[in-house]
Amino acid sequence: MREPIHEFTEFTDLKDMLKKSGETFGDRPAYIFKTNEEGKFREITHKQFRDDVNYLGTALINLGLKGKRIAVISDNRYEWCVGYLAAVTGVGVIVPLDKALPNNEIESLIIRSEVSAIIYSNKYDEIMNKIKEQGNTNVEYFISMDLDKKENDIYSQKELVEEGKKLIEKGNREFLDAEIDSETMGIMLFTSGTTAMSKAVMLSHKNICANLMDIASVIKLTEDDRMLSFLPLHHTFECTVGFLYPISKGCSIAFCEGIRHIADNVKEFQVTAMISVPILYETIYKKIMKGIEKKGKLETVKKGIKISNFLLKFGIDIRKKLFKEVHDNLGGKARLFVAGGAALDPEAEKGFNDFGIKMIQGYGLTESSPVIAAEDDKYQRLGSIGKAFPSLDVKIDNPNEEGIGELLVKGPTIMLGYYNNEEATKETLEDGWLHTGDLAKIDKDGFIFISGRKKFVIVLKNGKNIYPEELETLVNKIDGVKESFVYGKPEDDGDYKICSKIVYDKDIVQGRYGTTDEEKLKELIWQEVKKVNKTMPAYKYIREITLTDKDLIKTTTQKIKRFEEIKTVI
Repeated sequence: MREPIHEFTEFTDLKDMLKKSGETFGDRPAYIFKTNEEGKFREITHKQFRDDVNYLGTALINLGLKGKRIAVISDNRYEWCVGYLAAVTGVGVIVPLDKALPNNEIESLIIRSEVSAIIYSNKYDEIMNKIKEQGNTNVEYFISMDLDKKENDIYSQKELVEEGKKLIEKGNREFLDAEIDSETMGIMLFTSGTTAMSKAVMLSHKNICANLMDIASVIKLTEDDRMLSFLPLHHTFECTVGFLYPISKGCSIAFCEGIRHIADNVKEFQVTAMISVPILYETIYKKIMKGIEKKGKLETVKKGIKISNFLLKFGIDIRKKLFKEVHDNLGGKARLFVAGGAALDPEAEKGFNDFGIKMIQGYGLTESSPVIAAEDDKYQRLGSIGKAFPSLDVKIDNPNEEGIGELLVKGPTIMLGYYNNEEATKETLEDGWLHTGDLAKIDKDGFIFISGRKKFVIVLKNGKNIYPEELETLVNKIDGVKESFVYGKPEDDGDYKICSKIVYDKDIVQGRYGTTDEEKLKELIWQEVKKVNKTMPAYKYIREITLTDKDLIKTTTQKIKRFEEIKTVI
């Protein structure tokens, strides 16, 4: 089992985390915001952040939400973070929703999760007003992050914070003294998938806190670190590693203004650390190398890397001085980049480390709170996802002759199960072991190498997962479609184009579309596929189709032989 390399504080639950870290780092900045004056920033301290959490939590209990489920949806912002922790540290269960979902999926997940309240930004006013009018959900309280005062039965988060403050000043301690059951569900998270196929993962405070302690034991952040929050906060990776972990360590957090502004934000906010998907780091690294090449400095840099790597063997680190231009382009303070969600290009990982910016790769699943393994401040191995965290046991199930098999994980970060889905829980959890669905091997030193997805999941470069079966279910509903096969066609840039091979029914298409001419039919069915696309987030869009009247290759149990089918289209 992996040994911790850093000391860490133990937390029993997220309320305990806020209390202990707040006592230590209360006066330090927790959030940094731009002002209208260039170079001037507004700060919210860790104490103020915790006060706002306490005020909102007190007001939510006062509304009658004790023990209830509360959803939150918006872009990354301060109010999201306050809402999340207020709900989970004394009120009830928090349900973070994907901000990129189309309205029909948001509505469906609100129904499925049985939430009694939802905290949201004005971007979702339309769907919330519709849900409110229909009255077909359990939602009693709609809470706007943007309203200054209550309007048309829509509550104002700002106003609730003020009300909670007054209640506490009058002696109300219901939220402050609330006890947390760290073993039961505190967080409900939906896996990516359509409303019919997405699963609701049940996580406890114990799950999350075990992960926070594991992260702290191998990757060091200090109160002087500043994180850039870029990935969506509803994503467990960003929520645990990019939000809860830095809050527990007294760091400050700045919100990225969008992918186009990343480079500027890193400089403006003097960011020291960030987490993201590999494609972002790979893009930054390519730009750096192209810039070096344009200036004719490539050979000089290569020699510099050789010299600095040699000196590192003797404990002499000159990388920040030697590659000052690279550091300056990244704001001058960047020291730690963490990648997760997809495989990181080893060239980019080695490149950043050569320049003196620690670049490490991690791996996890929503079902494991989420981080299972990561490289750390001391041990790295290119191409690996590092070693399993100290509290976790890992093993390879049914390894082949190369030692590759499904990666199984056991420990305190593993989910309680899937909500209202006993069958899926039994398939995924066996005797406490989580079946990750990933094929991997573990070397003699404990480094884990992921070989690929077990169930044909298409992993895009931005870290998003595409589940072919999910899209096939939707395509198969189109009139005249007999069956379909969704696959990822490799692109030159290393990403995948989502394509579908569609088998049409000659008899039905004649009546439905008035033709059996394949070219005309292809265009007509393509229009229907585009309608399907509009019900999903853009990254799931099917970009290309082929048509045939021949049945797909199947097993005797009528399952598509995907390895055989892929050969017919690529």
